[in-house]
Amino acid sequence: MDSDVAMRLLSDTLLTAAKVSAPILLATLVVGVVISILQVVTQIQEMTLTFIPKLIAVIAVFLLAGAWMMAVVVEFSKRLFGMIAGM
Repeated sequence: MDSDVAMRLLSDTLLTAAKVSAPILLATLVVGVVISILQVVTQIQEMTLTFIPKLIAVIAVFLLAGAWMMAVVVEFSKRLFGMIAGM
């Protein structure tokens, strides 16, 4: 394995990880900002208030995009194992 293959593998790994985690991270970011704005407006400073809405958002993202996320990971794994077999 030369350095070009290792760098391409690292790049593909990081890109796949970013693709798979982006929907979850964006959903929790949006829910967190909305809840924070509501807390500022209503002056309710409860630290645990954001936990349940974020959990619901993550579950919803998994239900909506879980198949796509799994397909991305499986496709990456197939390419990785194919590359390992070709060495």
